[in-house]
Amino acid sequence: MIIPAAQHVHALLASYPDFPQPGIVFRDLNPVFADAVAFRAIIDDLSERYRGQFDAVAGIEARGFLLAAGIGYAARCAVLAVRKGGKLPGTVLTEEYDLEYGSARLELEVGQLPAGSRVLIVDDVLATGGTVAATARLVERAGYLTVGVGVVLELAELDGRSRIGDVPVHTIVSV
Repeated sequence: MIIPAAQHVHALLASYPDFPQPGIVFRDLNPVFADAVAFRAIIDDLSERYRGQFDAVAGIEARGFLLAAGIGYAARCAVLAVRKGGKLPGTVLTEEYDLEYGSARLELEVGQLPAGSRVLIVDDVLATGGTVAATARLVERAGYLTVGVGVVLELAELDGRSRIGDVPVHTIVSV
């Protein structure tokens, strides 16, 4: 019997109240990723949802890398690494975005794919949407097309989808 990815996430997701500060509930996906069957179910879920619609998958540092590698392998497609600022050599595109506590930047190396390539963006959590929105802007500026976003966990109360625009978003579990 195949257990759906959402069921694995619900069973294995750890929650830590008042971390990293009072009033915050930290949702930890590490136990989900540490379970081989659950991880495979997540990769299968995300890759099947967008099957045939993407030429490459872009993983956002850091846990998005895990997902992108698995999906890239399963779909036999290219994998792009969207890195935190200052970690890539050569010619890069940079996109700044706001965080709850300041700002940050992401980078993508230019010229990795043919112009017009269809890219699926993946990350572990969709919270306020700033990181995913910045990644979508990088993908577009690089000359590629963002065809969708796939995340394991969405913190719905933070309304991150509103910052992403019309790009389809697939979430395995929303809390």
